[in-house]
Amino acid sequence: MRDRSATTVVGLLALLAFPPAALAQLGAGAQNTLYSRLNRDPSTGGPAPRRDLSGSWAGPLMADRGVAPSMTPLGNQRFALNKPESKFGVAGSNDPWRTCDPFGFPRSAVEEVREITFAQMADKMLVLHGYQRVWRDVWTDGRELPTNVDAKGGPGARWYGYSIGHWDGDYTFVIDTAGSDDRSWLNSRGYPHSVDARVEERYTRLDHNHMEMTVTVNDPKIYTQPFVLGTAKFRWIPSQETEEQVCVPSEGLAYLDVIAIPAAGDSSKGK
Repeated sequence: MRDRSATTVVGLLALLAFPPAALAQLGAGAQNTLYSRLNRDPSTGGPAPRRDLSGSWAGPLMADRGVAPSMTPLGNQRFALNKPESKFGVAGSNDPWRTCDPFGFPRSAVEEVREITFAQMADKMLVLHGYQRVWRDVWTDGRELPTNVDAKGGPGARWYGYSIGHWDGDYTFVIDTAGSDDRSWLNSRGYPHSVDARVEERYTRLDHNHMEMTVTVNDPKIYTQPFVLGTAKFRWIPSQETEEQVCVPSEGLAYLDVIAIPAAGDSSKGK
């Protein structure tokens, strides 16, 4: 029987040469290459079908970010507690993603975008975010969003919130979401949010092959005014084939224990 231990150790060390963010991106190369290749093809594929987003779409790794928002005093207090990897390094960051905690919403819509799939049903739209294989129920049956999340008698906050959707005309699908767990960040910059935040996604199908998205956050407790969190463009995937793209907790923890934390300690000793 072949001895697999050496291969396993070498493979693990190769993986540990990258931070969690890089580990996540390793599996995205083909998908991002697909997005780039598809965007070099200007063909429209014909007119957009009415009220139909069904199928899989390739997106960029990151959405285009909007202008940095102005925060309330509470927002600034919350923001000061967050330590993004870009400023504090992997070892010093408290980004929930560092150990593969759920991205939550709306971060899942603007970072690690990669691919999104829509499945339209009679009473809801299923939205599948390719990264971490997360799906969301977006109800289209006329129900209202909960207004008492985490309050007595109300539902509890959820990582991906509660969502309802409707069509604005024939080519734009609008999703409104509330009740997202406030342990999540809005993005890797560490922008906080409250459970009362209302988030609007607008997906506009320009033609058969092209779709645009805009994500807007309205959270008066944390921000002084609504702001655009990000915009992105998507391209129809002709083959409709998608990839498994996941953040693996054991790999993230191993990287912290073996590489990031010891390296941070050595760096501080040299100062």
